[in-house]
Amino acid sequence: MLTLSNVSSGYNGYDIVKNIDLHISEGESLCVLGPNGCGKTTLIKTIAGIIPHKGFIKIDGREISLMKRTEIAKKIAVMNQISSIYFSYTVYETVLLGRYLHMKERTFKEPSAIDREYTEKCLKAVDLLNLKNKQINTLSGGQLQRVYLARALAQEPSIILLDEPTNHLDLKNQAELIDFLKVWSKQKGHAVIGVLHDLNLAMKLADNVLLLKNGNIAAYGRAEDIISSKTINDVYDMDVASYMIKSLKYWESF
Repeated sequence: MLTLSNVSSGYNGYDIVKNIDLHISEGESLCVLGPNGCGKTTLIKTIAGIIPHKGFIKIDGREISLMKRTEIAKKIAVMNQISSIYFSYTVYETVLLGRYLHMKERTFKEPSAIDREYTEKCLKAVDLLNLKNKQINTLSGGQLQRVYLARALAQEPSIILLDEPTNHLDLKNQAELIDFLKVWSKQKGHAVIGVLHDLNLAMKLADNVLLLKNGNIAAYGRAEDIISSKTINDVYDMDVASYMIKSLKYWESF
């Protein structure tokens, strides 16, 4: 589905991530872990085609550097952490923005009945249909992140990339978002790649884990194997298993 071969990328001629080899299969949930500054967000931006890369990144056999932005957007959607809102669209209008790349294919670029129906389908999927006429700057953090998830779904992507999407969410909304994405990733033709700082959330979502250190792959494999390995303790300079056991009690009610 998605293959990275000897991929390096960064900014101003300096590589932040280096020599990444990775294959994501249909139905897979991958979490990218590592300390601050190790290249997690850079890797997400690289996979999304936002920054140029050396090596090869292929989705369904096609090199993304040879694809148009609209072609990439039909394959890959990105969910970031919540940032400041500088506009006030309704919930419905915000989710409808996810249909824009499909509208561009038509002469008048107006939402069709299919676009509107799909927008409502996405709102139903995240349980926000009853709030569709509310201004997004009146929503709670959890509601707003569900709006952005619905907007990503409206693109009809094969892969959703997550960059700290649970920041500013309470435990209940974190759990609900991760549960939704885990189920979505198992549907035919889907996969999820997520950057998460919370290791318990990562374990809740991930089938596999990519562990980065200084932009290089420190470990890659099944989530339970990586989390229990000595390598992750070395990368984080702490006893990761003990930390997770102590914090796990917060998840017992979810």
